[in-house]
Amino acid sequence: MSFAAVVERPSFTESKSQNLQDTITRATRALRGQQRRDGHFAFELEADATIPSEYILLKHFLGEPEPEIERKIGVYLRRIQGPDGGWALVHGGELNMSATVKAYFALKMIGDPIDAPHMARAREAVLQRGGAATSNVFTRNTLALFGEVPWRAVPVMPVEIMLLPGWFPFHLNKISYWARTTLVPMMVLAALKPRARNPRGVTIRELFVTPPEAERHWPTAQPDSKLWGRVFGAIDAVLQRVEPLFPKSARKRAIDKAVAFTVERLNGEDGLGAIYPAMANSVMMFELLGFPLDSEAVKLARASIEKLMVVGEDEAYCQPCLSPVWDTALAAQALIETGFEGEASAERSLDWLIPRQVLDVVGDWAHNRPGVRPGGWAFQYENPHYPDLDDTAVVVMAMDRLAGKPGGEKYNEAIARGREWVVGLQSKNGGWGAFEADNVNHYLNAIPFADHGALLDPPTADVTARCVGMLAQLGERPDTSEPVRRGVDYLIADQEKDGSWFGRWGVNYIYGTWSVLCALNAAGLDHGSTTMRRAVAWLLAIQNADGGWGESDQSYEADRKGHRAAPSTASQTAWATLGLMAAGEIDNPAVKRGIDYLMAQQGDDGQWPEEEFTGTGFARVFYLRYHGYSKFFPLWATARYRNLKAGNTKTVMVGM
Repeated sequence: MSFAAVVERPSFTESKSQNLQDTITRATRALRGQQRRDGHFAFELEADATIPSEYILLKHFLGEPEPEIERKIGVYLRRIQGPDGGWALVHGGELNMSATVKAYFALKMIGDPIDAPHMARAREAVLQRGGAATSNVFTRNTLALFGEVPWRAVPVMPVEIMLLPGWFPFHLNKISYWARTTLVPMMVLAALKPRARNPRGVTIRELFVTPPEAERHWPTAQPDSKLWGRVFGAIDAVLQRVEPLFPKSARKRAIDKAVAFTVERLNGEDGLGAIYPAMANSVMMFELLGFPLDSEAVKLARASIEKLMVVGEDEAYCQPCLSPVWDTALAAQALIETGFEGEASAERSLDWLIPRQVLDVVGDWAHNRPGVRPGGWAFQYENPHYPDLDDTAVVVMAMDRLAGKPGGEKYNEAIARGREWVVGLQSKNGGWGAFEADNVNHYLNAIPFADHGALLDPPTADVTARCVGMLAQLGERPDTSEPVRRGVDYLIADQEKDGSWFGRWGVNYIYGTWSVLCALNAAGLDHGSTTMRRAVAWLLAIQNADGGWGESDQSYEADRKGHRAAPSTASQTAWATLGLMAAGEIDNPAVKRGIDYLMAQQGDDGQWPEEEFTGTGFARVFYLRYHGYSKFFPLWATARYRNLKAGNTKTVMVGM
């Protein structure tokens, strides 16, 4: 049973209200103008220089340079080079060694001379910071494929892992979906150790302080547990020596199993795992194993890569993945918030989502939750083996908001199956991870290969909040629903000392705190509770002087010292104001200042400019700029402010 508020368009008479209404109207019109004909939304998803650089390197690994597209990627890479000579993980950030090494290699690959000013600056910056040998494991793996470093520069991940029993300390089912799909074809490559075709014979030896063949100290993971680090380090040292001696019969069986795993999950033209690293590795694996170019597997794998390309008149780049379900569900939520102005468009979006619910594929998540019926939505167009809890909860909440409207019963079955799957994937500690339950073998982050520290998918506050908010919006409460009670307990216990919550999938504490405040409000937690008051006080304390909110990716530093101030952004300001409104602070002057900031920053096109990366892939390693965030989150916040100010209640009546 839904308790979503039905909000009619209020009558505004004061000039400021008229300005607010104008903001909402223009933003609604702009957002609707970007809706696809079939009802869905799909905005660009931009990462750092790594993925477009890897696209070029992939083409040269295959021996298939594409001069025109490479020229456009080169323009893009040169534009985003930082003033320090390197390439950063976020807009305006500091040099990241791995991104810089790959960008330099890609630019040299397409013909940029090493004495060009931008190349000289990049090379000097790399050498000043220890050289390319200090890049991360995934980068050194790429360099090994091109013969730039010896294979001993890469920790061993033997393909025989495919043959290990489920009880073994390291098993594919014990790591996250993104690690699993990326590693399986990568292990085949590491086992057979191919050499890239590299038709132009490009090398980057000039980026090494010590010649790679003479280098003896390759960086490894910095695990929280030094004990596990020493254990896995010792295992790797042994594997480096004995891995070449593994029986050929076992290796063949393992490779065959890796190929079968990949082919089963090729996912049409959406690719293995529907993420670029896994897709690229699958393409290289098929090439190495001699799959014919006209075979179905090769055609699909290659098409999945091209589907990620954004090609403009002058520039081009490769996206890490596509986000249509996420974009569509969030855009629908914003449009529903506008009332009759956007409701018809939202309904078209939700109708597009109905057939994309995964109902007939039992994905990898079933290893930890056998017997649970599928019922989730994936992030991408198709990814049936890997639906996620975050998307599913947002889709269900959006559908529930229209379920009470005439004809809304068409969403009932989808809502019920989505709820069933979400409840079935709750972890033992009461929280929810993004893709699986109880993916919490934290010792695995100490393996040398996992220097990115994101091999797992444990429960997090933001995803848990989304699931609790969904269940609460459907009418469940802690005193009547065991899943909600356990979820609320998890969230309260997970609150930081300063009153905020860590945001796993968005930058960072602002994102987490917004998510949790919405969930706790929907679950009925008193606005005067200590938990709520501490969170409100924290949000008020970090508001910028211009009325907005901002946060740097530096808040993800391993010291966990909390929020790091940054200039205000539209999306983060929207999250903060939505969080405060959920906590009952609609009349707080800080909320009005936040809304005023959004009104002032709106562009002539009805949208908000935002170059900052406010999405998170992996903390300290990989960040995302969702081009849609600045289009629907500020609209959502301003429309909600209007509705609460004009309505008969000051309470947010939905789960997010």
